[in-house]
Amino acid sequence: MGFTYKGLSARLNKHIVTDEEVDRQLQKLVQQNPRIAEVTDRPAQLGDEVVLDYSGFCGEEQFAGGTAQNQTLVLGSGMFIPGFEEQLIDKVPGEAVTVRVTFPESYHAEELAGKEARFECVIRQIRIKTAYELDDVFAKEVGQCENLAQMYQKLKEGMQSFADERGEMDLQDQLLRQAAETLEFTPSQAQIDAEVENQIQNLSAQLAQQGLNLEMYCQFMSTDMDALRADMRANAESAVKTQAAIELIADLEQLEATKEELGEALALVARQNNMTVDQIKPYYDAEFEQALTRSILTSKVMRLIRDAADIAVV
Repeated sequence: MGFTYKGLSARLNKHIVTDEEVDRQLQKLVQQNPRIAEVTDRPAQLGDEVVLDYSGFCGEEQFAGGTAQNQTLVLGSGMFIPGFEEQLIDKVPGEAVTVRVTFPESYHAEELAGKEARFECVIRQIRIKTAYELDDVFAKEVGQCENLAQMYQKLKEGMQSFADERGEMDLQDQLLRQAAETLEFTPSQAQIDAEVENQIQNLSAQLAQQGLNLEMYCQFMSTDMDALRADMRANAESAVKTQAAIELIADLEQLEATKEELGEALALVARQNNMTVDQIKPYYDAEFEQALTRSILTSKVMRLIRDAADIAVV
């Protein structure tokens, strides 16, 4: 059998969101969104969240990194230097407080480790966090809805939309891999090696967003870089073959990425990174454009294969 990308057969697994799933999601939202109320009739106490300004000094010299405005701090959380939080207890908004502490000997900033310091603080606000009831108030303040019934319906529709999109993506990926399997093409070792390095870079970027790096990841997974690369080779080979299938289908079907589509794709990347198109343009080079083109053609190829396939909805 030669290269086949039309008339393929696959199953679309359609998940129907249940009321129980919506209920669980609502409970998660209640836990993730505590109600914050300002306290005005008493001083700060353990467990309160205070909003404060502070400036840190060693002697008469203000040190770098020791100044903040509108900083939130839960008293008793242990987030600040030992002894800091306790000195804010029984203080009221607007009150100036001098907090005296000693930095731990193991403090990460060597120039401050073991030194005595004072922080000139002003408490701006005292707040408490309480759990919402699952009612219309919660729907209005958190869900931006008129009432709980409306929020429930909106949430269910959103969850169903997400499930449908995920099912469709899985289906199109399944069909694309099917087509790639019929392609008589064996990736070279150089192509596989390059794709492994690409996957390593992607993993490194994902870890960096979580404050981690590849060395920490390898320690956590009880592996090393050589083993990690070896484990990636099968996926890398499949990815190279799939990309070759995409390029061949795009060529056979004379698909291309138009100027308008590239503009739309660039605007989407900008939105995803909280940037304007003008801000992202300095990074727009030939490699960037090639990546956008590849993404657009991949989407077109996947839709073409899907439209020409025999789909059984389950």
